[in-house]
Amino acid sequence: MSSIVSKIKKMIHSKGRGFVFTKSFFLDLGSHKTVAKALERLADANTIRRLARGLYDYPKKHPVLGALPANHERLAQALAGRDNLKVQPSGAYAANLLGLTEQVPAKIIFLTDGPNRTVQIKNRQIVLKRTTPKNMATAGQVSGLVIQALRYLGRKQVNDKIIAILKKKLSKEDKIRLMADLRYAPAWIGTIFRQLQK
Repeated sequence: MSSIVSKIKKMIHSKGRGFVFTKSFFLDLGSHKTVAKALERLADANTIRRLARGLYDYPKKHPVLGALPANHERLAQALAGRDNLKVQPSGAYAANLLGLTEQVPAKIIFLTDGPNRTVQIKNRQIVLKRTTPKNMATAGQVSGLVIQALRYLGRKQVNDKIIAILKKKLSKEDKIRLMADLRYAPAWIGTIFRQLQK
């Protein structure tokens, strides 16, 4: 048991602080039961932090604040699993990432091409929501983030102020990316993509 604990510990350290994972990440080292037991030991020793059932991280540390909250994208990635599933920030969270809303939502939604999943971490809920291949075509791209943020706001809420924030926030390369991914956006969002070019 101690050898699997040290192997897992070594792998975690090699990923660096901020790494978020589930036991499935280590199943090439041993059975579900053995890996779960090893992670339990590492959590009891405060080497890693248990965020929710079966979900852990190797937390980043702040000299004054101590262990920092886990990064939402990394949480979603860990929940999506090791199977190269894609995740795409959605809803109020996508709008918040682009600075279109101030508030960080209590429910953080990611679209995925994997199974639906919801995990409660303290006062936050991380939701993985299965969606269509078209919605996932722009996952990991700035265009995907902008499409999801604008969808959340809705056509009627997108005014000159929102356009101005996006113009300022997006780089020249980002705007080129939007035009390259125009075919994945609903028609009304495509019109906004064109406005952002001006």
